[in-house]
Amino acid sequence: MIDSTAPARVLARTEGALGRLTLNRPEAINALDLGMIRAMTAALDAWRTDTDVQIVLIDGEGERGMCAGGDVRALHAQIVAGRADETAEFFRAEYALNAMIAEYPKPVVAVADGITMGGGIGLAGHAAIRIVTERSKLAMPETRIGFTPDVGGTWLLGRAPGRFGEYFGLTGSTMNPADAVLLGFADHFVPSDRLDALREALAYRADPTGPAEIVLLFDETPDPSTLPDARRWIDEAFSAGTVVEIVSRLRAQGTADAGAAADLLEGLAPTGLAVTLDAVREARESSGLREALEGEYRRVMWFVTQHPDLVEGIRAQLVDKDRNPRWDPPTLAELAPDAGADARAYVPEHPLF
Repeated sequence: MIDSTAPARVLARTEGALGRLTLNRPEAINALDLGMIRAMTAALDAWRTDTDVQIVLIDGEGERGMCAGGDVRALHAQIVAGRADETAEFFRAEYALNAMIAEYPKPVVAVADGITMGGGIGLAGHAAIRIVTERSKLAMPETRIGFTPDVGGTWLLGRAPGRFGEYFGLTGSTMNPADAVLLGFADHFVPSDRLDALREALAYRADPTGPAEIVLLFDETPDPSTLPDARRWIDEAFSAGTVVEIVSRLRAQGTADAGAAADLLEGLAPTGLAVTLDAVREARESSGLREALEGEYRRVMWFVTQHPDLVEGIRAQLVDKDRNPRWDPPTLAELAPDAGADARAYVPEHPLF
């Protein structure tokens, strides 16, 4: 039975010239389910031709984060129960929403305050104006559960400077606000105590009329990113042709940071790493976001229907929480030379677009 008194998980309303979409599941850091995706899509469809709505704002309720990603526990339950059609429906709806945000005819402003990861990147990363705060923590952490970045994350990773895309895609490392701006995941830094004033200005300020000009009134310079200092060793290692060679190059450098990266990679799912490396490099050559989403969808559905590591990763990290995943294969040394090829070539039962 559905509790009719339960609060809506997406709050869609208009405030002046603003169409505002707020993810309203703060107890789960606004993790996305299919109903939330459909609600956002319906609101955007309605506002597309609403002349009173000139700007769309996407944010999240609560101070912990805009969106921690998709509801992977629900995903695990679907796959285990053999309901792959439901899983495919979720991803098709989610990716269609990601593309809609990127292609929307009105300016979309996304506030990636706090934790914004996985599916949250799919909402915030493709907006016309992307805002981070001092609390922002951005990541595509899918390899931590034996999976691969999606929601257009490979499109963003593939366009990051140098080989930072491979580094952040494979390691699932977290970006601070300055990192996010440097890597092309965000455009502006606005302190969190100025967000309410920014929202009011976007809704009611007539001069300047453009949202980009309004955001600039609140924009500040974050503390500088330390990533440029690491670029040389990251580029040298993560330009290698395979994950095995990346780890070998990291070990050869003999530094603490490179060694820590090698240790991390050797503990993650070999197949997920190989698929992710292939996906980021394919997306780098893609013609646009939709093509990158197509490549991600093939790989995601391959994991859902053909390979056990996604289910195993969610089980170990989030269900049983034993932190002892049994990967297939268990080590990089046992990985097939072209381990990403099957996922790249997979043809899902249902087309994405």
